[in-house]
Formats: sequence, C-alpha cells, structure tokens
Amino acid sequence: MYKAFITDVDGTLTDGRRRLSTKAVEEIRRLIDADIPIVLASGNTLCFLDCLSHMIGTDGNVIAENGGVFRKGFLGKRTVAGNRVLCMQAYEKIREAVQPKGDELRLFSSELRNSDVAFSRDVSIEQVNAIIKGMDVVAVDTGFAIHLHTPGLSKGAAFAALAKEMGLSPSEFVAAGDSVNDVSMLKLAGFSIVPANGTADAKDAASVVLDEPYGDAVAKALAEYF
Repeated sequence: MYKAFITDVDGTLTDGRRRLSTKAVEEIRRLIDADIPIVLASGNTLCFLDCLSHMIGTDGNVIAENGGVFRKGFLGKRTVAGNRVLCMQAYEKIREAVQPKGDELRLFSSELRNSDVAFSRDVSIEQVNAIIKGMDVVAVDTGFAIHLHTPGLSKGAAFAALAKEMGLSPSEFVAAGDSVNDVSMLKLAGFSIVPANGTADAKDAASVVLDEPYGDAVAKALAEYF
C-alpha cells in the first residue's frame, strides 16, 4: 500500500480545456480524509498552487515552477533554486530573435515567478534551443508553455527533497503526470500513472498508462490504487 500521492495538474487533473476534474478532486479529498499526504507539482506559480491547494483541501505541500520552488505545508519554509536573471536574459535573446517575424512570446505570470521563465508557445522548442545554445539554460515545452530554467532543476529533484522533509521516501508515493516535465517525478515514484493524453516520454516512464485521458481517468486510477 502506497503512503502518499504526488500529481501534476494541467492535463493530469484537468480535461482538454484545462477544467479541473471534479471526480479527481473527490478522489483526492478521499485520500486527504484517510490521512494520505498529497503533493501538487506544476510548472505554474506558487501562489496558483496555494489557491488550488486551499480549494481542494490539501495541506499545502507543493512543487512549483517545474521544481524551481517547493514547500512543505502552507506554513513551511519556501525553497527556491535556480537563476532567474539568467533565464530572463535567455528569454530576451529569444524574443529579439523571433519578434521581427511577428511572434509575441507572451510572458506568463512573470512578476510571480521566482525561479523560471514561462512564455507562450509561439515559437518551436527547436528554435528556442538553437537560439540559447551555449547558455547555461534549459528549455522545456510542457504543451502549455515553454519554460526556461537553469540545469539541475526538475520536478524529480524537488520531489526527492520534499519527500525527505515529509519523512517519506519517493518510493512510497504514487505519481501522476502527462508531459516531459513530469518524467523525472514519474521515474522516482514507487508507482506512476499517466493518462492516455500523455506524451510518449511520459508514457515510457509510467508504471501504468491509463486507457482514458485526463483527470477523470486519474480519478478512476486513484480509486483502484488507494
């Protein structure tokens, strides 16, 4: 029997329109009522995850900005890693290279980010990698945004550190995710599930690939595995 659950949000607890699955919320609340710890792990900002954690009813264990920020509980000490200044320099280099072609590269929640930079997918990840080649910055296309962060940061690395703070081993967790930024987390968990909408690399990292997509499928899996 696994002791805890860590999950991505977009594409994993939502549907194709990014609407939160009420069935997934019900299952997560069932786990909470059974004293099973929950961790929300996302590329989104800490304040976004705080709001979502409060609305769902978790204890506030979160990994934000794809591992650049994490915290145990709402009142825990926030850990921030990476070099956002360098990431912004990389973003400006990309923007200068592609904006003459009409690409907007809208920043997402820039004033609320502490570790990474996220912007709209108006340019391909291949173009981004070519532009920032030689810089100490990694680009990740999550399917919802392109993120820039410094090497060594990942959901998996933050997961390992946060699990230790929680007094647990990653092997005691079930993990759920759907994209490339979830792979390190999926591989580290004791058991991992990926809905049918997941990317090929996420599915390759999973213990089980679900027959159905999105949050409703994850809800069914939680009912089975917990």
